Amino acid sequence: VQLVESGGGLVQAGGSLRLSCAASGRASSRYCMGWFRQAPGKEREFVAGISRSGGSTLYADSVKGRFTISRDNAKNTVYLQMNSLKPEDTAVYYCAAEAILGTNVVVTSPTYDYWGQGTQVTVSS
Repeated sequence: VQLVESGGGLVQAGGSLRLSCAASGRASSRYCMGWFRQAPGKEREFVAGISRSGGSTLYADSVKGRFTISRDNAKNTVYLQMNSLKPEDTAVYYCAAEAILGTNVVVTSPTYDYWGQGTQVTVSS
């Protein structure tokens, strides 16, 4: 499966962005989907994940209550709505997909099978 992220950009603190991840090649409903981010000099970290069915979601503590992950399997697209952005949210954001049998399982480790190229999110103070 190929993943292409979009929606990144420059925003002021307190603002919002919505990232999209379009999957092609195979139906995204086969995959648990996740968003990760990597800031300069830091390791890639889990941000949010959603199960194949969309019925289960998990978030990093740092983004709980501010970010929302969702998916539209008919469109093979996963979204990350980011509100109340902070300068520390600045990073390259990656979409990832993992083939998994369980329909309500969310994977939080960076062991996903497929990755997008990333989209830059910059939050100015």
